Amino acid sequence: MPYADGTGSKVRPCLVLRVDGGDAEVLKITSQDKSDRDDHLPIPTRSWDPDADHDSYLDISEPIPVPLTAFADRAGTCDPDLWRGVRRLNHLTG
Repeated sequence: MPYADGTGSKVRPCLVLRVDGGDAEVLKITSQDKSDRDDHLPIPTRSWDPDADHDSYLDISEPIPVPLTAFADRAGTCDPDLWRGVRRLNHLTG
């Protein structure tokens, strides 16, 4: 996942919104508690991450383009209720 300031990147889980050609638009997932923020939603990561001791948060503020070649592997599938909620967010469905 690229850093916001463009100085590098970090391996982290993400939610793929769409794939177009050689790129994907994704939302970042963080294990830091973001429960006090409107731009993050809880995401049940313990169901697919055996090392997780708590669920994480999905950053819904802005999709990020990531080259498909940057993906290491597939961690799991998105919770269906969360996916429906994300797909209803107008700023993410464009």
